[in-house]
Amino acid sequence: MAEGKPSVAVCPGSYDPVTNGHLDIIGRASNVFDRVVVGVVEQPVRKQKTLFTAEERQGFLRDATTELANVEIEIFSNLLVEFARDQGAPVVVKGLRAISDFEYEFEMNQLNRKLAADVESMYIFASANYSFLSSTGVKEMATFGGDVSDLVPKPVAAALTERLAR
Repeated sequence: MAEGKPSVAVCPGSYDPVTNGHLDIIGRASNVFDRVVVGVVEQPVRKQKTLFTAEERQGFLRDATTELANVEIEIFSNLLVEFARDQGAPVVVKGLRAISDFEYEFEMNQLNRKLAADVESMYIFASANYSFLSSTGVKEMATFGGDVSDLVPKPVAAALTERLAR
């Protein structure tokens, strides 16, 4: 980042579960910012119930990002812009996969700007090999016995198999 400019970003999400696509976005953000705080939403509004607890999701992310010295994993349950401010992050980084992501993120950006014009949103396009990948799709595959070992970190694949075995 330019000298004197803040170099902290927040990467929020439910991460239920964390996928290799999430890790790609987090890793790429860590190459741009001095400090990246991955914010694990304690109870996502768009989901009735998570498969994994916030602490489990935090643990999976910590294990998967140990190589990234400038990445921290925190759980939050307040407004995203408040969490970003609490972390000293003037930037929220999110990944975009498809047009449907853009439409949702555009709306969220406008609402966040209304709440906190000082917090910017930045978007990183998903790498081609992860553009189809979603936590929901991974859970569905695992529920029906599909092999998700190349879509999520190994501990997550094992936990999915254990939790979703039919």
